[in-house]
Amino acid sequence: MIRVAAMADVHFGADAVGTLRPHLTHLAGQADVLLIAGDLTRVGDPAEARLLLDELRDVAVPIVAVLGNHDYHRDQVPVIADALQEAGVHLLEGDAVTLDTAGGRVSVAGVKGFGGGFAGARASDFGEPEMRAFVRHTKDRAARLEAALRTLDGDLRIALLHYSPTPDTLAGEPLGLYPFLGSYLLGEAIDRAGAHLAIHGHAHAGSEHGVTAGGIPVRNVAQPVIRRAYALYCFDDLGAGPVDLPPPPELAGWRYLAH
Repeated sequence: MIRVAAMADVHFGADAVGTLRPHLTHLAGQADVLLIAGDLTRVGDPAEARLLLDELRDVAVPIVAVLGNHDYHRDQVPVIADALQEAGVHLLEGDAVTLDTAGGRVSVAGVKGFGGGFAGARASDFGEPEMRAFVRHTKDRAARLEAALRTLDGDLRIALLHYSPTPDTLAGEPLGLYPFLGSYLLGEAIDRAGAHLAIHGHAHAGSEHGVTAGGIPVRNVAQPVIRRAYALYCFDDLGAGPVDLPPPPELAGWRYLAH
């Protein structure tokens, strides 16, 4: 059995210090790995990343993360990335990591992803150079995700993104925002390469559960969606997909700081 804890859209800032740590104290008894699907910081300030890392310092399981759009805001990604990696967080962007856990080997391929939309609300690689650059960035991220997924050899294979690979988990968001919340290209990359699960965030008003067009389970773990510090998924039978676990008692009383 492999147990996965996942969260996204933490948006950590100075006023959040002390709000997350108490709910992570017993995480090692609940999960084999913690995945963070982007937006670790509020405005991409390296000081915010360091505050979050201090909040995570007692987490006794491997942590794997990708960055989100908020983490890019102040153009300090290299500084944030260095801080995460120095703290032992496996930060992914078009690459992968395999971890030996008590439950089995967990392989994670990660990429931030980007927008572009889905059928019915989709951007086109045509016209102004700015629009072509927008779509081509998504194409590049999807290609890098697919290449990373193809290297995975763990018992459990996970795609970790910030942007969504399916419209399913955007349900609840305005349709006009779909091109800025994810892309079908990410879903196609996951379907071609294969995975047991795809995890993302970014869509605060979206839905937790979905599937790619090819039927791979997808979970939106943005904290405003899951309404707790992290979600828990269990894999007893890899062929049957993830089983959603109820939140442990230590998550009671958690609150999300709106920002």
